[in-house]
Amino acid sequence: MDRAFWRKLADDRVDDARVLLAGDRWSVAYHVAGYAVECGLKACVLAYLETHIDIIFRERRFSEKCWTHELRALVELAALDANLEADMTGNPILRGNWGVAKDWKETSRYEEKTEREARTLFEAITNEPNGVLRWIRGHW
Repeated sequence: MDRAFWRKLADDRVDDARVLLAGDRWSVAYHVAGYAVECGLKACVLAYLETHIDIIFRERRFSEKCWTHELRALVELAALDANLEADMTGNPILRGNWGVAKDWKETSRYEEKTEREARTLFEAITNEPNGVLRWIRGHW
């Protein structure tokens, strides 16, 4: 699994979520939309590794930590936490969109979600030009 794989998977999951929203499948659309963010962030982690491969020797459990589904943890693993904070400081719409996306959890697949929740998450992720995935694309 390389960066191209994760980037394509992120884009595919956005497309899947769009179709699920059109089919009134709110809970699954919510989960799949959030999964797109996870995939995009994993591409960012690999981008970071390309220029900082030594981290696997400096931080013994780095690769183990990459198995997470926690979006905030993936931002940190990609060393993008300072970038994200700076970009959100200058862009309150991006901050709001991250505020929505950060609440996604892998376990959402077991939860019932409303149309409003699904559409709000999808919009936060896909908003142009201030969506979460747009921001991620700038770093993957």
